[in-house]
Amino acid sequence: MLIGIDGNEANVKNRVGSNIYSFQLLKALSKLKPNAVIYLKKKPLPDLPKQDSNWQYKVVGPKLFWTQIGLPLVLSFSSPKPDVFFTPGHYLPRWCPYPAVMAILDLGYIQFPEMFKKRDLWQLKNWTAYSVKKAKKILTISESSRSAIIDYYHLPPEKVVVTYPGLKMSKVNPKDNLKKYGVEGSFILYVGTLQPRKNLNGLIKAFAKLKNKNLKLVIVGKKGWLYENIFKQVKDLGLAEKVIFTGYVPDEDLPAFYKNAQCFILASLYEGFGLPILEAMHYGCPVVASNVSSLPEVVGKAGILVNPNDVNDITRGIKEAFKRKDELVKKGLRQCRQFSWEKCAKQTLAVLEDVAKNH
Repeated sequence: MLIGIDGNEANVKNRVGSNIYSFQLLKALSKLKPNAVIYLKKKPLPDLPKQDSNWQYKVVGPKLFWTQIGLPLVLSFSSPKPDVFFTPGHYLPRWCPYPAVMAILDLGYIQFPEMFKKRDLWQLKNWTAYSVKKAKKILTISESSRSAIIDYYHLPPEKVVVTYPGLKMSKVNPKDNLKKYGVEGSFILYVGTLQPRKNLNGLIKAFAKLKNKNLKLVIVGKKGWLYENIFKQVKDLGLAEKVIFTGYVPDEDLPAFYKNAQCFILASLYEGFGLPILEAMHYGCPVVASNVSSLPEVVGKAGILVNPNDVNDITRGIKEAFKRKDELVKKGLRQCRQFSWEKCAKQTLAVLEDVAKNH
């Protein structure tokens, strides 16, 4: 069996969200040694899995409208021809001569359309709807997302399969140097893109209510979209000296943040999964997370769940995490071991083999 894969989501620097999912899945898949051709619009980055007789990269153009023109053309005339095509993202090629599988990580663009730029929203809604019709199977990363996808797109339940992601292991920087990011002393931590559905405004208000002179809030992550209000809120609440924005932090530096934080908090309004929760647990950091969407699945009984729409409840959750730190660290270490990219890759490969065989 030959698998064709759209590898573009993985082939970017400074990966976040869906880029991390695609990259880690490709790494884990490559270790299973399937026969695969990975299609890219530019040459593979050095940290992608190395080419061998089973794992080949094919760079095709034009880059503009690649999913609509370049990829369909190469799929139509490629030799040997794939038995199944897989994209670990929302967009299948406009025309695909082979049975196809896609991944939808969450439906944030449906549930919170006001939190997306108009152009991005139009593309997400329209291109995803087209791809859903073409796909033989759809992979997603939580039971919460699976139910939402089935309901919204009116799909038969057997068409949507959950393959939980795993823990993103990082090479640990032995220096554990936080000072270069301006971080010293006691702090609570957020890791993720700066965007509206992450509810950073709610987190900042909850942090202000703690009224702890010795505690800081460290916000790790690159600017996404509609983030201006986050900085304005910090200024309006007089927290400029208490809230630290580090910008993007490379993987090798992240463990130091998790290991030294008093707790990690993800008070999102919606998440398809929430990978930083597993990272925090792995490095012994107590977790506070929203009680909505997929987050209760990921947290299990190993963290504190809060109402993201209630600032007082977020504050309560942080205080409780401080009190129960030792207990939560032990539970978190057990919880994060349930998730692995190897398991995700094996389940993904099983779906691809089934589609190749039966469609």
